[in-house]
Amino acid sequence: MTAAQGHATQDNYASYPSLHDRSVLISGGATGIGAAFVAHFARQGARVALLDIDEAGAQALLDSLTDVVHPPLFQRCDVSDIAALDQAIAQARTQLGPIQVLINNAANDVRHGFGDTTPEAFDRNIAVNLRHQYFATQAVLADMRAAGGGSVICLGSTGWMKKNAGYPMYAMAKAAVHGLVNGLARELGHAGIRINALVPGWVITEKQRTLWLDAEGEAEIARVQCLPGYLLAEDLARAALFLAADDSRMCTGQSFIVDGGWV
Repeated sequence: MTAAQGHATQDNYASYPSLHDRSVLISGGATGIGAAFVAHFARQGARVALLDIDEAGAQALLDSLTDVVHPPLFQRCDVSDIAALDQAIAQARTQLGPIQVLINNAANDVRHGFGDTTPEAFDRNIAVNLRHQYFATQAVLADMRAAGGGSVICLGSTGWMKKNAGYPMYAMAKAAVHGLVNGLARELGHAGIRINALVPGWVITEKQRTLWLDAEGEAEIARVQCLPGYLLAEDLARAALFLAADDSRMCTGQSFIVDGGWV
């Protein structure tokens, strides 16, 4: 494809001086969209910490980033364990400095049936898709207040907007992310802290290719996505760079949808 169709060379993309040396914490950063966040922030010169349970995926990512100014810090962490999450954030702060950017990315869109849901499964799903976003934000609040501001980016999804079947708990959790952003925007804003939802459409990661992208999916993309081609993890990462940088200083309480114009 040509640049006119939405694919430019790397040299054409923005560089954000305000992100250089900025401490960035990314949950679920080992693979997929999260790995793109890690790579793009690291290549902007940021000090990046990534939390994940996928040690092999994280190591492969780190091996691909040996040329960056600040090699990312990986910490194995199950974000559904709030005590472990708090400890990981404290360790990141010790090694990288006060957290100025938080990307609440960790999630699991595993398919499930409404009729089969147990209270235990419900609690697990909320823990991995929503609860950690609340408490990770709470854990970095003092850092951002002391710095005079910061940026929190909460990953939402267009999945709940489409009224699809097959993941009611995930849809509920992702819809609640918008309530979290709206509910905190004013309180955090008084301290100069921005909080926004970054809302992906159907991002074609390796997981998506393996599990769900088939001929029917290809046809759906061609039919309902306004822009041609696949929506990629890098497209979300570039939007996150803007929301983390000083360029977005007056953006808060908003939902930034990146979906190729899905209608």
